[in-house]
Amino acid sequence: MLDSHGETLYVGKAKRLKARLSSYFRGTLNAKTQAMVARIADIQVTVTRSEIEALLLEQTLIKEQRPPYNILLRDDKSYPFIFVSDRHPYPALEYKRTRRRHGDGRYLGPYPSSGAVRESLSLMQKIFRIRNCEDSVFAHRTRPCLQYQIERCSAPCVGYISKAAYRRDLEHAVMCLAGRSEQVTTELTEAMEAASRSLAFEDAARLRDQIQHLRQLQQRQFVDTEGGDADVFALAEGEGVACISVLTVRQGRLLGARHHTPDNSLGLAAGELLGDFVSQFYLGQEREIPQEVLTALPLPDSTVLESALSSRAERRVRVASRVRGHRSQWLELARTNAEQQLASHVASHGELKRRFTSLQQALGLDTPPGRLECFDISHSHGEATVASCVVFDHGGPRKSDYRRYNIEGIVAGDDYAAMRQALSRRFRRLADGEGATPDILLLDGGKGQLNLAREVLMETGLPQQQLDSILLLGVAKGTTRKAGLETLFIETTERSLDLPATSPALHLIQHIRDEAHRFAITGHRNRRDKARRSSTLEGIAGIGPKRRRELLRFFGGLQGVKQASREELARVPGISAALAETIHRALHG
Repeated sequence: MLDSHGETLYVGKAKRLKARLSSYFRGTLNAKTQAMVARIADIQVTVTRSEIEALLLEQTLIKEQRPPYNILLRDDKSYPFIFVSDRHPYPALEYKRTRRRHGDGRYLGPYPSSGAVRESLSLMQKIFRIRNCEDSVFAHRTRPCLQYQIERCSAPCVGYISKAAYRRDLEHAVMCLAGRSEQVTTELTEAMEAASRSLAFEDAARLRDQIQHLRQLQQRQFVDTEGGDADVFALAEGEGVACISVLTVRQGRLLGARHHTPDNSLGLAAGELLGDFVSQFYLGQEREIPQEVLTALPLPDSTVLESALSSRAERRVRVASRVRGHRSQWLELARTNAEQQLASHVASHGELKRRFTSLQQALGLDTPPGRLECFDISHSHGEATVASCVVFDHGGPRKSDYRRYNIEGIVAGDDYAAMRQALSRRFRRLADGEGATPDILLLDGGKGQLNLAREVLMETGLPQQQLDSILLLGVAKGTTRKAGLETLFIETTERSLDLPATSPALHLIQHIRDEAHRFAITGHRNRRDKARRSSTLEGIAGIGPKRRRELLRFFGGLQGVKQASREELARVPGISAALAETIHRALHG
């Protein structure tokens, strides 16, 4: 969270971002939180692969930037460790805040917080049943404690497990904490198969449960790891905007992410735009150059760029886009951040205001339009036709006002009839006082759709003043059907308006048109899939699951039922002559 000067106020993490942010703007807040909220001017988000990685990033940013509202919540204590004694016959996994140079055991870690240590210890108890009691308590036990009863300890204090077996479980726990859980899984799988062959099914079941838990633990949990230094670049494009996310990885740790929205006024291809940005990122200013520069897209001059970066860094620098393993995961994470940032940018209030203002100027309106509605039709060769209506206002997509219309009773594939039915249903409701009046009604099509829309509006009985306030706008794809080459038809003047590909007004129209298309396709696919999963017999009155099953069994399938005559249908057990008539009429009309 940043103030108006761009200074960091607070750094936090969230598994459910919406719920976490909402908690700062509702309910009763203490004075400290109210003071912070009053200063918030911007919120920046970085997506990570896991909660552990989010925790590490949070700790790194807090230590680097020392936000004023994190000081009381995070102290500067040293990182905690997990300690395993070498002297005790049944060692426990112990929490330690300091690491002694000459101890009598092993230290695992460091970990990002005490919570991370306690979570790891709890997980090891659950999987491997390692004891967590103090040595003094362990020495005086005469019977198992509650931890044994709930299967969180193997009760070594009373000899319920041998030293060798306990050591084996302890070693597996240490290997998991060291990031070698795959090796542990392999060993446990072999042990499970051996137990199964020897008919020790209870042991095999216990090992199976351990393996299932370990499958959820395939990630590193340390602050300090060695995995390379790299800057990772990814680009996302859409709605006339390009966003580039730069992830900084040092020693295998994600340290942070920066997002940029470069101006692509020349209309460069994605690879060229990313290549120019990377060159300016390093060569245009003094900046640390890592060992590797990873890009989500191949760069046109990657060889030249690699040589230039190597020369400036005075060492070998690798520029690559085709990578495997954890580097490919970094690239995927950068893509996710770029896409998320692009969506945030497009939906931001400032960008939307600029687009609405641009549309006002392009259409010659006195004020920016407040509500835009766009209709689209989707079907597969006339099957399961669905019309969509999406709504945009100055806050972006208004999804609570989205509507879908299942189109019935038209000739298959007749888009004009489908559009007429959808518009009639929408604006007859408006004439009855339901819903808000759009300032602009967009249709995915040309003059034919516009003429149809005007006819429908006249038929709905809307007052003339209300009709005059609705501007009809048709969006016709160009001859090449490429984004940016659309033709806009303004119905009121019977003329077309050509906007440049860089126009914010065109970007707004493309956005709402694409959203209407997406919403229509989703509804069509859902309706089509539902129809294909259901039987035509389900809609016939008097035919329940039992009679449907008897019909299919008697005729060998639905096709046989459709080909049967009334007399043949009446021969099915449970089907009367009257019901056979109903079935035949429903199947044949």
